[in-house]
Amino acid sequence: MAESPKSHSPLDIGKYPMPPSGLELEQVHIYVRHGERTPVGVRLAGPPANLPEHWMMCKTARRFQASVNAPGIGSGMDEFQQSRRIVERADGTHNESQCLLGELTDLGRKSTYSFGTSLRELYVDRLGFLPDSLQNAEAVYFRTTNVPRTTESLQQIVHGLYPSSKCHPEAIPSIFVRNGRDENLLGNAGSCKRLEILLIGFAQAAASAYNHTLEPLDKKISRYIDGHPVRIDGKPRASGILDTIRAATAHNIRVPPEFEEKGVIDIIEKAVVAEWFADKTEEVRRLGMGRLLDDLSTKMQHKAVHGDKDPLKILVHSTHDTALAGLASTLDVFDDKWPQFTSSITFELFKSTSVKNGLSIFNTLMSPFRSKAGPEHYIRMRYQNKNMILPLCAEEGKHLPGSPEFCTLTAFRERAKELTPVDFVSECAPAGRSSL
Repeated sequence: MAESPKSHSPLDIGKYPMPPSGLELEQVHIYVRHGERTPVGVRLAGPPANLPEHWMMCKTARRFQASVNAPGIGSGMDEFQQSRRIVERADGTHNESQCLLGELTDLGRKSTYSFGTSLRELYVDRLGFLPDSLQNAEAVYFRTTNVPRTTESLQQIVHGLYPSSKCHPEAIPSIFVRNGRDENLLGNAGSCKRLEILLIGFAQAAASAYNHTLEPLDKKISRYIDGHPVRIDGKPRASGILDTIRAATAHNIRVPPEFEEKGVIDIIEKAVVAEWFADKTEEVRRLGMGRLLDDLSTKMQHKAVHGDKDPLKILVHSTHDTALAGLASTLDVFDDKWPQFTSSITFELFKSTSVKNGLSIFNTLMSPFRSKAGPEHYIRMRYQNKNMILPLCAEEGKHLPGSPEFCTLTAFRERAKELTPVDFVSECAPAGRSSL
């Protein structure tokens, strides 16, 4: 019997690779999947699978305080009301620790808090890149999708990185969220009709190409899904089966033994990954991840140009599995494995200090008469605690000599520009760019 996969992907601080001498860390962008959650739908709940219909794993989440503005309170002053939020079932019964579908569990809160403390251990304690206490809120940036599990995950991460005791009263960090139409932390098919059409087409193509690979599993697991066949477009969908099994194993809930067989899960995962991410076109990459990469490269360029005049040092974005896989796929470094809970992608911006230090006396004397060319900047992408060597900067001159994982900012921005929609609204029309 194969071992159950790890439920989440913590940062491995001990194996963090230091950059070559002559490079100085300038800015860090982090995209992290939320912590462990319940399934987004009820599946495999009846016999013989007998997975829970109601998940009792959200006791911590039931206690919260709301900021309210009541008559009699001074202008602009809030008071806090202690409350308990309890899930009520259709029959009117309830249990204090029951989770909603797709909700961050107590375990998910713990793992995302640990992610935040790991960020602190790395960037504060080990590297000295961030200050021990946050004195300037403009040094940090936190953003989440407008989904409770990502918002709550980010709150845990922030508390681990900079707990209240480590924040100046005037430097309490903000958590930013965008309206749905402006969201770019995931492929936003909800606000882009063309992307929705393309993704539906790819899902249908994946069903045609991969459903036959799932047929041998019918005799093993169809009995757990009311006798239905296992298919990409089945009922439940293969992606839903994978989601439920992964959520259960993450919380140490016993699953039917067939789902513990590596061959079974690998076949399902391969088909689901193909449905969501295989053979995507340049157009899907532009509409799905282009705006996010534009945000990233623009902020890094601003830091490279303005240096210390730009106080922003770390940006943490709380998002979803599809965002991480989408980013990795768009940059041609996806490992074809569905991202685990708290998996993260990090983009680190480095400034070369060797150019300035290595100037000859002649160059120093002549420098006032030359156009000011700033130091070279490099980007290192890390995913699942590994350096990613980006194909976009494989050519000589597009990466740090001898260190291909350090892509020049110039080469990265060139590719990001190619992937950035010129007019997102127009390109999202059903007919796409051909209608322009």
